[in-house]
Amino acid sequence: MANRRVVVTGLGAVTPVGNDATTLWNNIKAGNSGIDFITKVDRDAFPVHVAAEVKGFDPTLYMDKKDVRKMDLFTQYAVAAAKMATEDAKLAIDESIAERVGVWIGCGIGGMQVYEEQLRKFIEKGSKRVSPFFVPMLIPDMAAGQVSIQLGAKGINSCTVTACASGTNSIGDAYKAVQRGDVDYIITGGTESPITNMAFAGFSAMRALSQNDDPSTASRPFDKNRDGFVMGEGAGILILETLDTALERGAHIYAEIVGYGSTGDAYHISAPAEGGEGAARAMKQALADAQLAPEEVNYINAHGTSTDMNDRYETAAIKTVFQDHATKLAVSSTKSMTGHLLGAAGGVEAIISAKAIDDSIIPATTNYETPDPECDLDYVPNEARKQVVQVAMSNSFGFGGHNASLVFKKY
Repeated sequence: MANRRVVVTGLGAVTPVGNDATTLWNNIKAGNSGIDFITKVDRDAFPVHVAAEVKGFDPTLYMDKKDVRKMDLFTQYAVAAAKMATEDAKLAIDESIAERVGVWIGCGIGGMQVYEEQLRKFIEKGSKRVSPFFVPMLIPDMAAGQVSIQLGAKGINSCTVTACASGTNSIGDAYKAVQRGDVDYIITGGTESPITNMAFAGFSAMRALSQNDDPSTASRPFDKNRDGFVMGEGAGILILETLDTALERGAHIYAEIVGYGSTGDAYHISAPAEGGEGAARAMKQALADAQLAPEEVNYINAHGTSTDMNDRYETAAIKTVFQDHATKLAVSSTKSMTGHLLGAAGGVEAIISAKAIDDSIIPATTNYETPDPECDLDYVPNEARKQVVQVAMSNSFGFGGHNASLVFKKY
């Protein structure tokens, strides 16, 4: 079977800046931040005091209370976002297409909240008090499993776990499944709910998180004074389908997905390879897969975590791949507003990339004040830019040396 064209027709989101894709995008365009003082753990117990929490989320708007009790928060986020995305796509999943609808949703960590709750029960009350739902609530693939159950999608059902690249890898893997004909439609993206005592303690101990006590400036990608990322949570889910089915249904096409690259650093458990070598190869692979020249890319939604090494090496990798065109590219990190959603980051940022193409607006990197000589590209500082975007790239890089890049194109 010849490679089939694949398009984005539905978007759903639960994020620190809005619990649907429209609110997310409106806040991103306006430069509004979802970062504030942390409330989900005792902030006095940690050296880090800010986070990007989801606010006002009501899972019962999307599922029965009895189902909510059997799902960790990361799964609830995914189910809600998936239902929003299928509704946005106007995709009715019935028996006529159920076996041709897949699910591929990534998650980096899984059910940390349920793990902590059940461990306390085990220690305080013994093994017989551990919930029979403990394992099904904990495992990272259960977001994809529950979305399949809730929506009746019977095609390929999978979960890519590649730390902070999980969402982007899952979308890329899902894209390939549709392209090669495994399914005609796929529900894909990433989800994460890591704002718990143990996860927060772990990242704090690594000194990976910003210790800036001002929520309005804590996440400052590419700025000289950046000092770590801000932990976030949520889910970003997209509906991908063949161009033929989208046209047949009269679906709105946000963008076409045309390229995917995925590489390993083979270097270090948490630090990126020197000069962003692995990241550069992922971007080159994605461009080759898309059959596009570097000069055809207008915008990169960067991984841009606000950590020292990531921002320097991602900048270096962009220069390696795009050469003279690097200075003509718009590059922004929307983590300046959303925080870093870990396994969900790629899903949310894919939505933002598709909306940038659909709306002809390039979102800003907010909190950008002091240029870093080693980060010297056009980071779209502080204000979104009205500009036609023909081609956008979205990057995600994860602990373990996972690198993933997606290329979206205006249809």
